[in-house]
Order: sequence, then structure tokens, then C-alpha cells
Amino acid sequence: MKAKATVFLRKGGQHRIENGHPWVFQSELDYIDGKFEPGDIVDVYNWRRVFLGRGYINPKSQIIVRILTNEQEKIDREFFKKRIQTAWEYRKKFISEPDYCRLVNGEADFLPALTVDKFGKYMVIQTLSLGIDIHKETIVSVLEELFQPEGIYERNDVSVRRLEGLPQQKGFITGEFPTTIQVRENGIPFYADIENGQKTGFFYDQRENRLLLKQIAKDAEVLDCFCHTGSFTVHAALYGAKKVTAIDISEDAIAMAQKNAQLNNVLDVCDFQVTNAFDYLRTMSDEGKQFDVVILDPPAFTKSRKALEGAARGYKEINLRGIKMVRPGGFLITCSCSYHMDRELFKAIIVDAARDAKRVIRMVEYRTQAKDHPTLPASEETEYLKFMMVQVM
Repeated sequence: MKAKATVFLRKGGQHRIENGHPWVFQSELDYIDGKFEPGDIVDVYNWRRVFLGRGYINPKSQIIVRILTNEQEKIDREFFKKRIQTAWEYRKKFISEPDYCRLVNGEADFLPALTVDKFGKYMVIQTLSLGIDIHKETIVSVLEELFQPEGIYERNDVSVRRLEGLPQQKGFITGEFPTTIQVRENGIPFYADIENGQKTGFFYDQRENRLLLKQIAKDAEVLDCFCHTGSFTVHAALYGAKKVTAIDISEDAIAMAQKNAQLNNVLDVCDFQVTNAFDYLRTMSDEGKQFDVVILDPPAFTKSRKALEGAARGYKEINLRGIKMVRPGGFLITCSCSYHMDRELFKAIIVDAARDAKRVIRMVEYRTQAKDHPTLPASEETEYLKFMMVQVM
């Protein structure tokens, strides 16, 4: 597919694209030359008439163009096949069990707004913008050719699609299979509900981070807050924890976490509770309850910069309580999955919380997401996960 129109950026609006960021915002436009339909392929030039990239356009979105390539190449089936093959080769280099991975991670795999998770013989796909959704049939046919999956499931029940003028929907694209499936992470089996679970049903983005529990969990009492379906819980139990208390406000998440503990024969060392983590942390810290390891992996507290101040207060509150609940010499694992919460601000919040808790902390690790969730240095939006392990003295 050739470009149908040409987008020219206003003077001063080209620098981010030239640095490798894949988004063009409405505010960066000068004018558009030629006719197009939403979702069409367009070329992007700067104000000096220098070619910057080729991507798809949607005037309904604040991100009016998402760049697919910096070359004037055809956007056709072969293009998508090459991109997905490249993504697969990258995973095989860095992931020990590539059959269970995030196969395509949107912008960082140069396929903006496309997510593909590989769950062994099954796949889950999300096409979160109009321009990529138009090519969904082609992308599915490429996945079938390259991987011969027994089934592909669509999780496009995501509110962001409304901003693109797309309906929310989910269901089988190819094949039919039970939607509660077994996946693997670090060699450990887990159940995942790909029909009703969060996002695509399982989070691979903490894969390498969970391995750190091997060094601190043995004979430890562990508290896992916001445990979701129990990935940190099961890792800690398998790595020798004496007891793991796992809490989440979702009954469905706790039910799945219990199934995962049973699957791995660690149910006897796990105590699962359906409760509000904020309330639990407040009550237990006030009572002086302590653990050897406290894990805080909450859902995103903010999805916009406007709500950042409130999110910072939320992170401060749970980390203050969490730090108080770590025995001297023990460890706090704390995370944020909101990209609006930048790394330096998050670190400052943890330092603040330690000061107010009257505890000294020592940094062990400060990481980001797993290698199958690559990032673009020019696009801060692609690096969303903050994972910090500190020793609490």
C-alpha cells in the first residue's frame, strides 16, 4: 500500500519524530496535501520537505499519525510478515521460553497499537487503533503462517478503541478452545483466563523481576499485596517461603490465584484474602504486623498526567505502610505500571515514604519491564514499568 496523502509538520514540530518517536500529534501539523480516508497510509515530511516516515492516519485521534517505517516502502502483507518475524527472532534471543511471551509489543516492535501475546499453542491479539485494525485480517493470516496456532482470540474490549472510532469486542478469530488455559513463566505453570482476565489474561512483564524472589524468599514470611492471579505469590512459595499472605480486592483474581497455587502444590503455605489492600496495609501496620518480604504491585493509579498528584499520594501511602511492615533487614518490592509516574519521581516517593516511616532503605535493584516488552528510548510511553527492590534496615 502506497501513501495516499502527505502530512507536513509545522516548523519546530518535527524534532520528536526525527529522534525516533512514532507518534505525530494534531498540534504538530502544518497541513495535509491530498485526499485520504481514516486509517489510510500517509507520508510525513518536516517543514523543510524532508521525508520523516510513513504511517497510518486517523483525524479522530489526538495521535493523528502513527509511524510504521522510516522508509518509503510498501505497507503490505510482506511488510507485516517481516516485522513479526523480526519480533520473533528478538524474543528467541532473550527469552528462555519464547513460546510463552509478548510476541509483539506495539510501538517498540514498530507495529504501533498492535499487541500479540503467545500462550503456547494459542495467541491473543489486540488492535487498538483504526490504522492497525484495518490490517487485522492480514496480521492474523501472517500469524497462522508463521506459528500455526490452534486458535487466536481477540481482546479488543478496550476503552481506548472508542477514541479511534472503533467498537469494543472480544471473541475467537480462529479456532475454538477453552479460554482458561495453561501458560508458563520461568518454567512455572499458571492458569490464565484470556476471555475475562485483565488485558490479554496474563502479565509477562515482570518475568525477570519475579526471579529475584529466589534470592530472598527462602524461609521468609511474605506479604503480596494486589496479588492479582498469584504470580509473585507462587514464585515466592516455590522459592521456599515459609508463608505467603496474598491479598486482592477481586474475588475472581483470588480464585484464580488459589487455582495457581494448587496447580503448583503450594496451597498449604499460601493464605489468600479478598480485601482492600489500602485498608489491610493501614490496619496491619497500625497493629505492628511485620513480614520478611513485602510486595506491592498495584494496578496503575493514574492514566493521565492530570491525576499524577493523587497517584503520588496513593503510592506514598502504600509504600509508607509497606516499609513499616518489613522486619529490619527484610525487603520491600514496590512497583508502578503507570508511565506517567516517571522513574525519578517514583524513587523520590519511596525515599519520602522511608523517611516518614523512620526507616533507612538500601537499593538492591531498580528495573523496568521484561525483555519481551522492549522500549524505545525516544518514546517514554513505551517504558511504563518501575520495579524497585530495597532492603529495609
